[in-house]
Amino acid sequence: MTPPAHSRAVALITGASRGIGHAIALRLAPTHDLILVARDASRLAVVAQECESLGASVQCVAVDVQNALLTAQRLTGLHVDVLVNNAGVAVMKPFLEMTAEEWHRQVDVNVNALYHVTRAVLPGMVARGRGHVCIIGSTAGRNTFVGGTCYAGTKHFVMGFAESLMLEVRDAGVGVSVITPGSVDTDLFPAGTNRTWMLEPKNVADAVGFAVEAPAHMLVHRLEVRPLSPKRPRTS
Repeated sequence: MTPPAHSRAVALITGASRGIGHAIALRLAPTHDLILVARDASRLAVVAQECESLGASVQCVAVDVQNALLTAQRLTGLHVDVLVNNAGVAVMKPFLEMTAEEWHRQVDVNVNALYHVTRAVLPGMVARGRGHVCIIGSTAGRNTFVGGTCYAGTKHFVMGFAESLMLEVRDAGVGVSVITPGSVDTDLFPAGTNRTWMLEPKNVADAVGFAVEAPAHMLVHRLEVRPLSPKRPRTS
């Protein structure tokens, strides 16, 4: 893929190969050049072609953001104006049924990868005196539910991380936003789940666009978007 030019702002999106990340890439492609990050190189290539058709110059980085060393090697030094920390996993089951592997994977992707990715690109933003970090959280970051001991815990972490980071870097000209969607029609839900009433990924992508395209003096720090009602199917 063609490396991004700097005539337009450059957005780096994690988890960009599917779902919400894919939708965010398509939403930003008309106005941003893109660095797309995910594990699956073949799926990234498909998303890259779609984004290039919308005017973006695209660079694909196939890396597992759980891997601290490789993430640092692949991302450190890249010119990034907008970072969208979107990668996430969910295992919804009671604590006593959850395996250690399921627990650690959620913590590694939903929590630790925030450090690996943000630590790699934030210094460049601070040095340039401008930038935006946007994190995809969840309404589970302020709610609890049976089966959410780990997932909801990680999303509560996201809220604390985002607000603390915002306070640390705003005087350097870097904004930090957290988008907190309710239920979204993605493959995080098990097969057979009724998703007809849920938000679509493009709805979350529009919220990201609103946050990162706000005027320079204005910060959209928290933005919650929900389906209107689980009793009302989507009309679009």
